[in-house]
Amino acid sequence: MKRLLVTAALAMTLATSAFAKGKTHHVAVHVDEGDAQVMNMALNNVANLASYYESQGDTVVVEVVAYGPGLLMFVEGKSPVADRISAMSLEMDNLTFSACENTHRAMSKKAGADVLLMSEAQMTPSGVVRLIDLQEQGYAYIRP
Repeated sequence: MKRLLVTAALAMTLATSAFAKGKTHHVAVHVDEGDAQVMNMALNNVANLASYYESQGDTVVVEVVAYGPGLLMFVEGKSPVADRISAMSLEMDNLTFSACENTHRAMSKKAGADVLLMSEAQMTPSGVVRLIDLQEQGYAYIRP
């Protein structure tokens, strides 16, 4: 009976591992510069790590967090990387763009009107706090 249980457990383990998915990686990408080159590098990092992990049979969950001058990345009509953000949002299910509400509020006040953000960007109360929260959840931290 003991041998039968061990054999059944081994067969179950092998069957389960044959259908097991690869590892899931979690990455937070920090953008706080209004420089188009930095924004493009951040998006290059996202594309490269997604491609790499996919080739390994793994998945990756990525959140790009922008605040300060980096919020320009998400400003409707002014973002130097708007087309890339739109395309990547459609191509990658596990990609999120988070915009700092504190920065957005300050930008809007300075502009005297609400600064419109791209529809791909979701608001987070504080970009800095969001990065801390993600790291506390085990996300790897990348700053291009």
